[in-house]
Amino acid sequence: MDRHRARGRRARPSRRKPLLYTAVASAVLVGATAAGTVYMKAQAHDGPAVVSSAASASPSPAVSEEASVEPVAEPSVDRDALLAKALKSVTVAAGAKTSVAVLDVDSDESAAYGDAAFDTASIVKVNILAALLLQAQDADRHLTAREKTHATAMIENSDNVSATALWASIGRADGLDAANKRFGLKDTQGGDGELWGLTQTTASDQLALLRQVFGDDSELSAASRSYLQGLMGEIETDQQWGVSAAADGSRWALKNGWLARSTTGLWDINSIGRISADGHDYLVATLSNGNSTQAKGISLVEAVSKAAVSAFQDTAED
Repeated sequence: MDRHRARGRRARPSRRKPLLYTAVASAVLVGATAAGTVYMKAQAHDGPAVVSSAASASPSPAVSEEASVEPVAEPSVDRDALLAKALKSVTVAAGAKTSVAVLDVDSDESAAYGDAAFDTASIVKVNILAALLLQAQDADRHLTAREKTHATAMIENSDNVSATALWASIGRADGLDAANKRFGLKDTQGGDGELWGLTQTTASDQLALLRQVFGDDSELSAASRSYLQGLMGEIETDQQWGVSAAADGSRWALKNGWLARSTTGLWDINSIGRISADGHDYLVATLSNGNSTQAKGISLVEAVSKAAVSAFQDTAED
């Protein structure tokens, strides 16, 4: 990093962020003697002081102080590495696979583990409703009573009939993909025909979707976000599992997905949502497949969600 000194005026500090600024002081001492003037300039970290003499007929009383400003980069934290380390405590059964992405809402720092594509199962229902709300905004209209009835059943009760109806309303995969392009989802592709549950996605894309639902920088209006958040906070009792395991009490809003694949009999178990823990809010998206039973898949998703959030909490405490 280049070092520079101010000449004639104090140097302006760099505006680069996030940087700390270290002022390297330079002192100038001019003293008059009978033989002449002694000039000494000492600068920290520049090695030994340089001393020179120059004959002078008269003493110089001037004393000045200069400052040089050097930006020092703040040590970066490898969040992905910390997350991977935290997940080493989680046992993943043979044949199963998991991926997770988490965002600390307060610091806006995020981390992801794994980039493979997974079946969405019923977590796509959040995406379907988000697409419907976006289309309604574009048409400058409110949801119809029928749409609201389907939306409530689809999110709160994970009703598949309602999901199929709204999937058709948005234009199936084409409508979902068009909305996701605006939402910033890059690796999500709608399922074929009416197979919305076989939409392919990644944990990072689901985190991007959660940003749209819970963040201010969103294609969705404040009213649309509030509506979707409210439904995700009223999940029926027997579906209150998943990322909520990492929350303090009932401070969560979520949507879960579970699907037994007919070809293998193995389970896709997913959970996405917003939780609060230790005074921080987190967005968490945890995906898994290859689980031998639904119960084992739920246990895995909950363990991964807790480990992911703990990776951020441990850093905050340090």
